[in-house]
Amino acid sequence: MFIFEVDENIVLRQLKLQDANDLFQLTDYAREYLREWLPWVDSTRKPEDTLAFIDQTLKSAESKRALTAGIYFKGKLVGLISFNSIDWANRIGYIGYWLSPDYQGHGIVTSAARALTDYAFSTLELNRVDIRAAYENKKSRAIAERLGFTEEGKIRHAEWLYDHYVDHVIYGMLASEWYRF
Repeated sequence: MFIFEVDENIVLRQLKLQDANDLFQLTDYAREYLREWLPWVDSTRKPEDTLAFIDQTLKSAESKRALTAGIYFKGKLVGLISFNSIDWANRIGYIGYWLSPDYQGHGIVTSAARALTDYAFSTLELNRVDIRAAYENKKSRAIAERLGFTEEGKIRHAEWLYDHYVDHVIYGMLASEWYRF
């Protein structure tokens, strides 16, 4: 099981089936906020939906296709961070994250994304990490920029969000750049 102690307050821990209720409660609490940028919120209506999600993440981790971890701040689940997918043929990890609005502005996701990026290069021996964010999602984009990721381009109409398309900005970091950063 993946557990990564980021600092004295932040721990990343792979989700367990027993986390379903806590994760559902967090999602439900932040539903309107999360819905602005995440396409799965409306399909997460009951704890069983979250249980199915966690089961899928465990299977993906077992096959080494992805890795999803809860972000725990002072022992409390406050968000998620993941390699949404890992492309082993090209040695690329695709990071995604979200955080409860109550815990934003404290550097939690920046620290978590820094730790996961370091894990990608030092432990998984990936060559590249991508972070993609909606063009208008300035908070999410700021994480990649704060960590020194290079803005590499924009994909028009990259994602359908309920009733409209959003463009994505692609940020990349190479292992050779990370170790110099």
